[in-house]
Amino acid sequence: MRPTSLGMALALCFISAPGFAQGPVTTAATTAPSFAPLTLQEALTRAAQANPSLRAKKAQLAAAEGVNTDARALLFNNPQLSLENTQRQIPQPGTGEDTRREWAAGLSQTFEIGGQGRHRRESAGAALAALRLEIADTERQVRSDISSRFYKVLALQQRADLEAEALKLFDAAASAVQKRRQAGEDTKLDANVAAVEAERARNQMAQIQEQLDEARSDLAARLQLDAVALPQAQGDLAPVATGYALNDLLNGLQSQPRLLALSEREKSANARLRLEKASVLPDLTVGLNTGREGPADARERLTTLTVSLPLPLFKRNAAGIGQAASDAAQAQI
Repeated sequence: MRPTSLGMALALCFISAPGFAQGPVTTAATTAPSFAPLTLQEALTRAAQANPSLRAKKAQLAAAEGVNTDARALLFNNPQLSLENTQRQIPQPGTGEDTRREWAAGLSQTFEIGGQGRHRRESAGAALAALRLEIADTERQVRSDISSRFYKVLALQQRADLEAEALKLFDAAASAVQKRRQAGEDTKLDANVAAVEAERARNQMAQIQEQLDEARSDLAARLQLDAVALPQAQGDLAPVATGYALNDLLNGLQSQPRLLALSEREKSANARLRLEKASVLPDLTVGLNTGREGPADARERLTTLTVSLPLPLFKRNAAGIGQAASDAAQAQI
């Protein structure tokens, strides 16, 4: 019935005289703010800067890069420098006390002997790669979500413009039929039908406008903007020809950032488990000390090499291994 009524309205508008009365029409253009039009690229750029999930992921990047930098250091433990200055007061018969000043200096370094460094570098590198892939996946989700909502707003804008034009035609037709009825050329039934169609078009216009307002509010929320401050969407709804086959889509599944990120998380968790197990082995500390002792006329120069190795008798890193095993199992699941 809608196309037939619209055709009748067009015919009546063409045959009616100018100057007919028209009801007030509210379109998307009359309710939208007078800002510069919003393109899809501008919406995507704004979303990349304002999306909380994406910003939270990017905020974790500095921490992951710092862990990766520390893990790739030459040695995990820093060398230790020690200085010692000793002053001895030695009583001397008949002469009082003899003061002797002695000093010592030493340098020690702790070495990991269980291959912990290799596991630490593997775990940190995989965690950093996983985070970057998660950021890429979040960016794709944001682009998909914003693109869908943008085109919905754009489609409703064009639909509202079409409904506004249709409403003008139906109002014009109703006015023309009313004049023809007063002139005796149309019946009261024709006038009532034209009035009903005009009111139906007005209701349809109100529904589309309501959907447009809701879609604009939804898009504005994703862009961290006030719905009133959201500009008019500008773009083209013409379909773009893309060629792809089912096999291409299936083959591309393995390169999805989300799946690659899960794989990297699993690698990082397994490497962390190997690191915690290797940490049961004690760290070897090697030190070299030198100094001078004795009276001024008989100074002795001492050079000492020390090697210390804790005995892993009681603390076996059970908590660290258990937590790493749980994390590895969850990553695999």
